[in-house]
Amino acid sequence: MTKTARNQGRKRKTKPIKEKKEKNGRLTLFVYITLRLFIVLTAVLAALAGQYYVVFQCLLALLLFFLPSILERRFRIELPNVLENLVLLFIFSSLLLGEIYGYYSRVPYWDKLLHTSSGFLTAAIGFSLIELLNEHETIALKLSPLFVAVFAFCFSMTVGVLWEFFEYGCDLLLGADMQKDRLVKAFTSTLLGGERVVVDSVSVNGIAWEGYIDIGLIDTMEDLIVNALGALVFSFFGFLLIGRRGRGRLAFLKHFLPYRKRNTDAETEKSEGNRQKNEKKKFDNRN
Repeated sequence: MTKTARNQGRKRKTKPIKEKKEKNGRLTLFVYITLRLFIVLTAVLAALAGQYYVVFQCLLALLLFFLPSILERRFRIELPNVLENLVLLFIFSSLLLGEIYGYYSRVPYWDKLLHTSSGFLTAAIGFSLIELLNEHETIALKLSPLFVAVFAFCFSMTVGVLWEFFEYGCDLLLGADMQKDRLVKAFTSTLLGGERVVVDSVSVNGIAWEGYIDIGLIDTMEDLIVNALGALVFSFFGFLLIGRRGRGRLAFLKHFLPYRKRNTDAETEKSEGNRQKNEKKKFDNRN
């Protein structure tokens, strides 16, 4: 088979894949534009109402929407459309729906759902970091599937802990109450004899509350637990994915994994030309 025939066969084979990518790309663009328009509308209404903190949150969300593009250009990687859509929806759900529209208090378990999703997504990012190094042309790094899975889990948990540090700092310095308070009806304390104490009421500044006021410990621990659950789910299936070399029913996980950009034909020819020039220069220097 001639080189021309092979190229034509390759083009016919990749045409359906290319069309599918273009269709998914249009969906990503639709999601991107729709969410941005909603954020801009919210910012305009907040500015007219004098709610400048809401305007700041909207601007922060708009800036974070550039994050996928920045990562792609900076590290020369491609984010799958599914992953990019999930990242955009996560930013929108946490900052807009959660903070501005009060879903954290209005919708049961909204916060826990986002922390579970965060654990899953950050585990995917940690997983892909090792996979990209494994596939790197100049870095000799071959790691076992178990190590990659453990690293992905630990990476996700590290991000989760750093986020809890951020929430604590905002509560301490800005009074943001990101670590949600709650009333506790009973607890065990060594200061109270080490026995379980039932709290009927607590008075704070003359105001009676029906229980002990926890200022964020339980919220923090629950956030980390569901983060670990999301990370564990992806790490487990990621471990199986490597073992099956990306085939079978687990192939859908590839939609959550960034991959290295493939060089175009022009870039490949340029790289090959530079390599040959360097080899020729080394040969001339030896002689």
